[in-house]
Amino acid sequence: MVVSNEKGDRRERELVNALDAAGFAVMRAPASGSATERELPDVLAGDGTTFYAIEAKSSGGDPIYLSGEEIEALVYFSRNFGAKPRVGVRFDREDWYFFHPGDLYTTDGGNYRVKKETALAEGTDFEEFVGHSEKVTLDDLAEDDGPGQTVLDVLAAFDRGDLDIDEAAAMLED
Repeated sequence: MVVSNEKGDRRERELVNALDAAGFAVMRAPASGSATERELPDVLAGDGTTFYAIEAKSSGGDPIYLSGEEIEALVYFSRNFGAKPRVGVRFDREDWYFFHPGDLYTTDGGNYRVKKETALAEGTDFEEFVGHSEKVTLDDLAEDDGPGQTVLDVLAAFDRGDLDIDEAAAMLED
């Protein structure tokens, strides 16, 4: 049986290694949140232009909750350090997704929550986070005089799950 902290530590090291491979100078705060009286983010990363303070959380599939104090500490540290605060979430069998703390759902109790569906639909994926790609939505394509309405309708049907990939490809080939 994997102890909760062991899995979280492994996920944090995984994030550190991925950021390093993407060209960031990166460090994992030792025992962030427990070894010191000051709340520290889990990961600090910078590429010479952009600097992040990241609170990293992972889950097997249940929603991820963060306390109001965790978010306040992240924002406070980030402001004082000159970094952008981000919450990185990773659900089993999924990639990392990132959120600005202000974009997280706030519970009635003043805590924060990220559901897996929200991460996949609204989070910034790793490639976009490190500057290797840029998210383009169907709305963006429509604004740029991109594909016609038929193409957008097929893509939207695929996105909703109304069509599988082969059906969508066949419709777009016509």
